[in-house]
Amino acid sequence: MLDCAAILKRARRYEKPMVRFLRELVAIPSESGHESKVIQRIRRELKSLKVCDQLWTDRFGNLLARVGNGPRLIAIDAHVDTVGLGNPDEWPHDPYRGKIARGIVYGRGAGDQKGAVPAMVYAAGIIKDLNLRGDAWSLLLTFTVSEEDCDGLNWQHIIREDGIRPECVVITDSTNCKILRGQRGRMEIGITARGRSCHGSMPHKGDNAVYKIARVITEIEQLNGRLKSDDFLGKGTVAVSYVDCRTPSLCAVPDQAYIHLDRRLTVGDTKTSALREVRDAVRRAGVRATVKVPTYDKPTHTGLVYPAEKYFPTWCAPSNAPQVRGAVETYRALFRQKPTLGRWTFSTNAVSIAGMFNIPCVGFGPAPENVAHTVKDSVPIEHLIKCAAFYAAFPRMYCGNS
Repeated sequence: MLDCAAILKRARRYEKPMVRFLRELVAIPSESGHESKVIQRIRRELKSLKVCDQLWTDRFGNLLARVGNGPRLIAIDAHVDTVGLGNPDEWPHDPYRGKIARGIVYGRGAGDQKGAVPAMVYAAGIIKDLNLRGDAWSLLLTFTVSEEDCDGLNWQHIIREDGIRPECVVITDSTNCKILRGQRGRMEIGITARGRSCHGSMPHKGDNAVYKIARVITEIEQLNGRLKSDDFLGKGTVAVSYVDCRTPSLCAVPDQAYIHLDRRLTVGDTKTSALREVRDAVRRAGVRATVKVPTYDKPTHTGLVYPAEKYFPTWCAPSNAPQVRGAVETYRALFRQKPTLGRWTFSTNAVSIAGMFNIPCVGFGPAPENVAHTVKDSVPIEHLIKCAAFYAAFPRMYCGNS
């Protein structure tokens, strides 16, 4: 049986090195496509602890660390890229300093989601220190890139190109130390309306594409109120996230206008049904327009271009699924209390892992969702300790203490 008291004691012993390591990670800017320095820093930490049987970076730029050699592969995943700063003047502190106040580490990426990285790395240290390895299983730690730009694309590469398919994956993206078992899917949709340009002094001689797309925008806003809802995952949503137009000059009528939609998919929503709803909104607007799902084709930090359609299915694990039961049992054994089960509001790498490839996933990670992508990006230090203990205990608990 697992000695949970010893695991928690060891996790607390690692508090200072985990905080130090996290502050160093926060100090390294790592927006999508620019993660090479943070990947190198994580690699150095893993090497210094001497906890890995294998440690490598794949062509996509993901860092992978394997602990043990058992046949049952359990993965724990964190993405290491962040969004940008936005308006620097809105930050109450240096976003790359890793400020500590009231038991919380602040800075860009502290909560979303570099905070999970020290917990994962030092969980491997706990496994080594307490000899928790099992003959039946091995642990794969994945430090993935380009998630903020195209969540789950990193794992499409891991599964399709690296040929790695774990038995289950723990997603560490912002759960506030709750156990999460599902999330809405998502897709992006582009709508292009075309018109006819003319001189701005004679607008009646042209056909203004911006006026057309404005009518479509109104219909998209109304469509949002008609979308399906699910008791657990919540309501599907659609939002206009970008507007653009093409015009010969600022004294001319635009001949083309474009909007980009962020569509979140609940139970029952599919790519086909979402496109049908958007095309119906365009028809209601009385506009002829092109509706399509765009392709992501930006290079990763290694220079690899790995094109993918921007569609990621919904997924939801039953509360009695083995990986969820394993997470609940781990939580109860470690913390002596009943865990809270829920679902994410935002999207994670599991849209590919579970949504596309049907690999069982469960979520447990530090920091609340509502600090992500804000100037309050942060993680409580206590969460690092809880997560390090959880990640160290989960593989043996899930595999039946073998």
